[in-house]
Amino acid sequence: MSTWKIDKLEVYLTKEQIQKRVAELGARISRDYEGQDLHLVAVLKGSVVFLADLMRHITIPHSIDFMATSSYGAATESTGIVRILKDLDMPIIGRNVLIVEDIVDTGYTLDYLRRILLEREPASLRIVCLLDKRERREVEVPIDYIGFEIPNVFVVGYGLDYAELYRNLPYIAIPKEGFLED
Repeated sequence: MSTWKIDKLEVYLTKEQIQKRVAELGARISRDYEGQDLHLVAVLKGSVVFLADLMRHITIPHSIDFMATSSYGAATESTGIVRILKDLDMPIIGRNVLIVEDIVDTGYTLDYLRRILLEREPASLRIVCLLDKRERREVEVPIDYIGFEIPNVFVVGYGLDYAELYRNLPYIAIPKEGFLED
């Protein structure tokens, strides 16, 4: 059974900081896609909280779909091997697609998703991510909208997990010493 170690977390981005930035991203995306078809593709599971808040700030009509990938398992670092666990329910040919991602670090997952989605002939394909861990990048991917750039630290909260826990935190935190110890 997993232990809740909330006392071993240090808040990195507050709920207020996140909400302010998500509102700004939603406003910018709304302006950029004004008068166009917009289809949001959220990468599960981590981006679901970000998607829910972001889509409330996008003021133009839009649809959503989900993809699920795996590159972490229960680890704190990406394995670099990407598997599709759930594919899209709707075709994207001729649609303006915006991939909604929680965090970009090595770039392997996003590069893989971008390549397979481009093969499906969308009208356009852009990316929005909440967190960009640029110093970890091993594969370059074009990110059109970035919430926050963060250093190479492991984070949890606001959809991001450790062993499927902590996604529900309204803030983003960095585990302190002793967090990974049982």
